[in-house]
Amino acid sequence: MNRAQAIAANLADVRARIAQAEAAAGRAAGSARLVAVSKTVAAADILAALAAGQRDFGESYGQEFRDKRFEVETGAQVSDLPQPLWHFIGPLQTNKVKYVAGRVALIHSIEAEDVLAEIERRVATLQPSAPQDCLIQVNLAGEAQKHGVAPAALAELLASFARLTHLRCTGLMVMPPFSDNPEESRPIFAALRRLRDEQAAISQPNVQLAELSMGMSHDLEVAVAEGATLVRVGTAIFGAR
Repeated sequence: MNRAQAIAANLADVRARIAQAEAAAGRAAGSARLVAVSKTVAAADILAALAAGQRDFGESYGQEFRDKRFEVETGAQVSDLPQPLWHFIGPLQTNKVKYVAGRVALIHSIEAEDVLAEIERRVATLQPSAPQDCLIQVNLAGEAQKHGVAPAALAELLASFARLTHLRCTGLMVMPPFSDNPEESRPIFAALRRLRDEQAAISQPNVQLAELSMGMSHDLEVAVAEGATLVRVGTAIFGAR
């Protein structure tokens, strides 16, 4: 089995896990979408995943994404493959916004108003036909080393979207503390869902909280059971980095 065949087989396994988790939770098939985490992954491997039917890819580093995006999109065009739908899932500072704003389908990792303002400024110069969709990352475990807003600060950051023209918040994202036991992620996933539901009940301009980005290779089943609409899987598709 060559590298492209291995990636295709891995994708099939991950899709089967998601489908089984959806069925076990009584959810509609396809209600949890797979984002293949392609940070540090070679363009050739992303193209292999595209050829195997994967569309959504998650990047974490602005300059790496800038450099790789052209190669992947050109390769897809030459090979008559669909263009990828890019997600930015890593921490985003104002000086990296220029690599991302208006160039990805979804930014998962908003945590500060200055970053929002810079995204707004950058997207406005591109004159987009649709707003830049974003998620707010929430630090539910209170880990000092993790990014994300504290739950108590979420409402204020959501309110910031009402003052913007070119951005829209479509949901929330979380990264729970890592554990070998997937069940230890469940309280964090459940808490994010409750927080999303509370805030979704409040009508605000440019806020439509449909998405929950949560779950990775080791705990995606638990995330789907708790309502994930986007699961971010890298290792189970492309192997350990």
